[in-house]
Amino acid sequence: MTIQSVTIIDGGMGRELAKRGAPFRQPEWSALAMIEAPEVVRDVHRAFIQSGAAVITTNSYALVPFHIGQSRFDAEAEALAVKAGEMAREAVALEGNSARVAGSIPPLFGSYRADLFDAEHVEDIATPLIQGLSPYVDLWLIETQSLIAESLAARQLIGTLDTAQKPVWVSFTLEDNENIDVPRLRSGETVAEAIAALSDANVAAILFNCCQPEVIDAALTVAKATLTDKDALSVQLGAYANAFPPQPKDATANDGLDEVRADLTPPAYLRWAEQWQSQGASLIGGCCGIGPEHIEVLSAHFDDAAQA
Repeated sequence: MTIQSVTIIDGGMGRELAKRGAPFRQPEWSALAMIEAPEVVRDVHRAFIQSGAAVITTNSYALVPFHIGQSRFDAEAEALAVKAGEMAREAVALEGNSARVAGSIPPLFGSYRADLFDAEHVEDIATPLIQGLSPYVDLWLIETQSLIAESLAARQLIGTLDTAQKPVWVSFTLEDNENIDVPRLRSGETVAEAIAALSDANVAAILFNCCQPEVIDAALTVAKATLTDKDALSVQLGAYANAFPPQPKDATANDGLDEVRADLTPPAYLRWAEQWQSQGASLIGGCCGIGPEHIEVLSAHFDDAAQA
């Protein structure tokens, strides 16, 4: 069995902002720092780069009407996306580093809320984010996707608007239930269905994020088995779990600051990452509650393994 080398992605932005005293509340979430204290966003990016992240993700996750309201979105979304791109680029430049910048295209209608998907408004919400971020990013990360249709719609829009045709990664969030029959998205659609649907979408990577690490193993197994031999040569797999307890089906991920599991220490998280690597994951990082201290342990381990 061939073990993949690993590219380290950064961890969760929101809790690091809160730890550093940035303005942070609902409903704006991590967007509030983008509005009032963008320099703290830049500093969090720098912390993840210093910890070994080779890919950092723009702080554009909450720049949607669900978080900042429709009127502010209409007036400021593109400018805020530009600022998110600038802060990521400044962090890379200040660190004198070659880290790549991933442009985050979030769930457009709220995390975990497949039921709120509205195909008619995908373009209205995603366009200013794509246009604002485009000059600053090396690749696109359509993340925390609960629904196949939304991921495909966002991917199609990027293909239309990004004339440079940068690589596109798509990351799905999984139902937090280890006892379900097969791995599923939060919409109830199966991982096998999601992988099959993306097979003709020209994506460079498929990942799983913003769910507990225990459910990612089975999803990676299904993803690897579902990809055709041709796809497997061109599509990377990846994972970046959160540190939340299992989230129920009616969770929104936006109601408050969830508790973080005490057991997911950096060494414990590394054990999951090693397992994901053995299942074919070559892109590994962290989501909510996974901080620079986790990324540092991942980076040190996989760097040592690559040099062994």
